[in-house]
Amino acid sequence: MKVIIYLYQGVTMLDAVGPYEVLRNMSDTKVYFVAEKKGEIKADSGFIDMNVKYSIDEIKSADILVIPGSTIGFMKEMKNVRVLNWIKEIDKTTRWTTSVCTGSMLLASAGLLTGLKATSHWKPINLLSNFGAIPVRERIVEQEKYITAAGVSAGIDMALYLSDKIVGEDETKAIQLAIEYDPQPIFDTGNYLNAEEKIKKIAGAKLTKDAKKGIGLLGVIKHSKSILKMMK
Repeated sequence: MKVIIYLYQGVTMLDAVGPYEVLRNMSDTKVYFVAEKKGEIKADSGFIDMNVKYSIDEIKSADILVIPGSTIGFMKEMKNVRVLNWIKEIDKTTRWTTSVCTGSMLLASAGLLTGLKATSHWKPINLLSNFGAIPVRERIVEQEKYITAAGVSAGIDMALYLSDKIVGEDETKAIQLAIEYDPQPIFDTGNYLNAEEKIKKIAGAKLTKDAKKGIGLLGVIKHSKSILKMMK
């Protein structure tokens, strides 16, 4: 099983590494981190770097494609025609094409989610409708061979969901135990629908702060006003 995880500048690292920790444990599976160009990829936090060894020019097929999200970086990637064309070409070869968080925006802007239900991070989820997708506030959404996950931590759940389809319940349970994934949060506000309005406002302020940091990190000056408007 060949798993491709696409990375780009400003990516949210858990969006990529969460699914990686699950999928790499499936039998007979190899995971490749791929970027538009080889070299250093900086996370949206600005504090974590990853040295990517493969470029999109070297990768022509995959059994599973994973597109992680980001705070701001996805906005730039949505306009990167070269990357979108690569995603469409890889998608022709996949058994499963997946996304985490705002990664679904890349799939939608590539035209892969037209007419399909999809999820994303709770803040920008409605942007999906701009590209013909049908936004739904669910943690995992499966439509045909496309599986989209909600924000950040949902990528782990998505990968376990996918693992169950590929290697079955017993091995997936073993993988879950191997990584000791047993979430027991002290609050139930991880779901947008459960959070109080004041909590949503505080979370929104944190996201706006991260957005401003991301604009500085990526130099996305042209689109800064629309990005900050989206994060409010």
